[in-house]
Parts: sequence; structure tokens; C-alpha cells
Amino acid sequence: MGAFLSELWAFMKVRRKFWLLPIVVMAVVFSGLMVLTKGSAVAPFVYTIF
Repeated sequence: MGAFLSELWAFMKVRRKFWLLPIVVMAVVFSGLMVLTKGSAVAPFVYTIF
């Protein structure tokens, strides 16, 4: 995982694609939210946000 992150950072630095960083961060946050709330009692409340 660390190698992937370092390669992604190197790609963004060389190609000046820093606008990708917020997209990647939000994708990771939302996917983590989906995984963590999959079977919990909080799940119905999370789905109302979307």
C-alpha cells in the first residue's frame, strides 16, 4: 500500500495533477464509510445523507 501511495504522489507531483488529491481522498472516505456502516445500526442514517 505504501508503494502505491508513493507512486501516486510522484505521479501527481511530476504531472502537476494536484487536483486529483481531493477526489482520491473523498473516494477513500466514502468507501470507508460504506464498509464500516455495512451491518451496523447506523446504516439507515448514513443512507439518508445520500
